[in-house]
Amino acid sequence: MLQITYNKLSTELEKLKTVERAAIAKAIDEARELGDLKENAEYHAAKDKQGLMEARINELTDVVGRAHVIDPSKLPHVRVSFGSTVALIDQEDESEVTYTIVGSYESNPQKGLISISSPLARVLLGKEEGDEIEVVLPSGVKRYDIDTVSYKEITLK
Repeated sequence: MLQITYNKLSTELEKLKTVERAAIAKAIDEARELGDLKENAEYHAAKDKQGLMEARINELTDVVGRAHVIDPSKLPHVRVSFGSTVALIDQEDESEVTYTIVGSYESNPQKGLISISSPLARVLLGKEEGDEIEVVLPSGVKRYDIDTVSYKEITLK
């Protein structure tokens, strides 16, 4: 996980625990005052929101607690690893595509950021420039030549 992602998730977790929990507790208390809880839509909506928030808090607590923050600029990028930017050439039509290997929470395939746990990234890990890879995709088998492996600063926006 990148430091920026770790900071973002930690901030979200802290806000949920301190600000959002208090706001939902207040909304539940106000809804209780409206009377019969069986037919109190505000109360049920607030309780549902509380359940979703608590699930998110549990998820973020787990993720932040197990996170391994890695600075990919400090890693060698001779072989494909976390943070590597890889230019691939399609053996079929000679088109080029570039991907950067990131963590699951940073993944955005439309921007060329693929999760380290994705099928393509798993095939790429440990490979070098000049290697050939074969990836099984829903559309069929694709073969690529690895043109370059490098590090480029990762922007998530």
